[in-house]
Amino acid sequence: MRGICIALLLCCTSLTAQATPVTLEPYTAVYSNRVDAAISFSGEAVRTLQQLDDDTWELSVQASAMMANIRETTRMKLQQGQLLPLHYDYHRRILTRTRKAQLSFDWATGYVTTDIDDKPWRMAIEPGVHDKLSYQLQMPADIAAGLDRLEYTVADGGHMQVYRFKVTGEDEVETPAGTFRAIRVERDRGEDSDRETLIWFAPELDYLVVRLEQVEPNGNRYALLLKRLE
Repeated sequence: MRGICIALLLCCTSLTAQATPVTLEPYTAVYSNRVDAAISFSGEAVRTLQQLDDDTWELSVQASAMMANIRETTRMKLQQGQLLPLHYDYHRRILTRTRKAQLSFDWATGYVTTDIDDKPWRMAIEPGVHDKLSYQLQMPADIAAGLDRLEYTVADGGHMQVYRFKVTGEDEVETPAGTFRAIRVERDRGEDSDRETLIWFAPELDYLVVRLEQVEPNGNRYALLLKRLE
């Protein structure tokens, strides 16, 4: 997750020296997803990591349920164990309403161009910045390294945001794919937040996500459970 000029490469070396090295292996994971809201419904989500012909990597997530469909994709390079995002694409359709977002990272100039609903925006970046998918490939490496506080700078919505997580324990998680000992991680949004996100990573599956739960301020609940791994 790179074509970088020499000066920026030197900067990258110094700024990301403490980042946990990442290794990538292709996979396809299929999840059941369920939404408990005013109208409850279920569907399926597919998460695929693959290496492309130009030695870049692509992570894609496709989720569908009833009349809704979401597709997210990031293309990145892996350089000396560090992820460098290149292009991020998001498309959501609910009934007849759509939302689109694209981010293009130009590491040679040090800028990312974002285009959200045909409203372009440009902002400066430094090595170590992620998109909304690429940081999810850094998380398993950090958890495997024993870190219990995780922090990622993410280009999100035309701004830089810091995503914080904390390891809160271990659980046995029952899924359609089997029962796994999993490390529980909670999104840290601050004491005043009334939104809760919990993610479980299974060490025996190279810290793949086997369960995810999110509770919204209005009480709506969203859940993912691993169905199968290919």
